[in-house]
Amino acid sequence: MKSCLVAAIVVLTSVTTFAELPKDVPGAIPLWSQGAPGSESRASEAEEFVGENCGNVHKPTLTPYVPAREKATGTAVIICPGGGHSKLCLGHEGYAMAEWFRDRGIAAFVLKYRLAREKGSTYTIQEHAMADTRRVLRLIRSRAAEWHIKTDRVGILGFSAGGELAAYAAMKHDAGQKNSADVIEQQSCRPDFQALIYPGSSGSFTVEAGMPPVFIAAGINDRLDISEGMASLYLKYKAAKVPAELHLFANAGHGFGYRHNAKPSAAARWPERFTEWLSDSGLLTEVETKLP
Repeated sequence: MKSCLVAAIVVLTSVTTFAELPKDVPGAIPLWSQGAPGSESRASEAEEFVGENCGNVHKPTLTPYVPAREKATGTAVIICPGGGHSKLCLGHEGYAMAEWFRDRGIAAFVLKYRLAREKGSTYTIQEHAMADTRRVLRLIRSRAAEWHIKTDRVGILGFSAGGELAAYAAMKHDAGQKNSADVIEQQSCRPDFQALIYPGSSGSFTVEAGMPPVFIAAGINDRLDISEGMASLYLKYKAAKVPAELHLFANAGHGFGYRHNAKPSAAARWPERFTEWLSDSGLLTEVETKLP
């Protein structure tokens, strides 16, 4: 009897820990058709999954969640999942969020970027993960007409480690290489807005006038460098006169992400606050408000 109880607990724990990804995930699109610079020799390696978490990414991709043309608002959001740069949490910080945006007329693109802190990794955040982040901004703009997107409404949203990438993309960008033979590289990699959801490494974030407007959300029960770091970061944006909005949720910690079946709470409804901010900022029109 005791052994059966132990077995049941093990099974229940594994089900709880290793949530599964949705079955209807759209096909992924490689960021580089010939392989990402610095990863060409490993592009054929398969990604590795444990539940909803992905690793061994050597062929960075975007997964498009594009609304029907008649529902499209013209706004696009790149989603950078978290995972400490050692994995990608594609469930509550990836595909679930993308579905929510798509159902409200916002094109969403889940980025699989290379992992700088995965065991045995030879990648770095600034050279490889950021190359993937800037490339996806360019790629989406190069196909904006196809996906019914306005090229001046392409933003980036990141969770935790992905929030670092979003912040760095807003800090350093360029207008593209207009003479490049690669049409993607001709496009700007400047995000038109940024959303930082409990990002790490806020001490490395710099702020200056002219940066993209920012939406920040975190839990007051998160690590001190994140909860207090977000308050300090907001003040830096205010001082630089960059439009910013901050939400520090009283009953949330790290990793709340987005789950369609989450227990009702202020933190669980942060995506609604984000779309309201987009509307208030002139970055979103005709957003669908009748959906739950």
